[in-house]
Amino acid sequence: MSGRTPSLTPPDDATAPVRHPDAPAPGELLGAHYAHCFGCGDAQPHGLMLQARAAEGVAITAEFTVKPEHQGAPGLAHGGVLATALDETLGSLNWLLRVIAVTGRLETDFVRPVPVDTVLHLEAEVTAVAGRKIYSTAVGRIGGPDGEIAVRADGLFIEVKVDHFIDNGRPEEIQAAMSDPDQVRRARAFEVNP
Repeated sequence: MSGRTPSLTPPDDATAPVRHPDAPAPGELLGAHYAHCFGCGDAQPHGLMLQARAAEGVAITAEFTVKPEHQGAPGLAHGGVLATALDETLGSLNWLLRVIAVTGRLETDFVRPVPVDTVLHLEAEVTAVAGRKIYSTAVGRIGGPDGEIAVRADGLFIEVKVDHFIDNGRPEEIQAAMSDPDQVRRARAFEVNP
């Protein structure tokens, strides 16, 4: 192991992100990228079922309600669940670029507790692109979209080819996703996370 940690600071030659012309329109619900995804899938009864919408530029908004199944300390969201919500939100940004990318690094700050039954309002945007590296940032608020910041994160995503998933995923799930007759769902199944 090299011990090197990839930087979350874009290099000097990074460029501004460019929203793909076929990206969903601002306000459009992105939907789950994969039904069995713990972050956004509707086939996960204890998952986050995070709902993301395209915003202006290369940005999205999202929200999820913290359920009792998501708690760590009594009555409070587990930090790992909150990190998952941030990762899912940041990863969904890649759909606006129309690239397949996986999480390379996620740095999360937990600012204040998030109680069970709270709606976490998330905002995320891509800040820069450098080759295959996509830099992004997100915040999660409680008490409404303009409420207090509870969590925030910076992420580094790495663009990959679909072979990354084919070579590393379980064959039955890969085959099921690749056999989906819906071309958009088939493409989105492979969009985020290692």
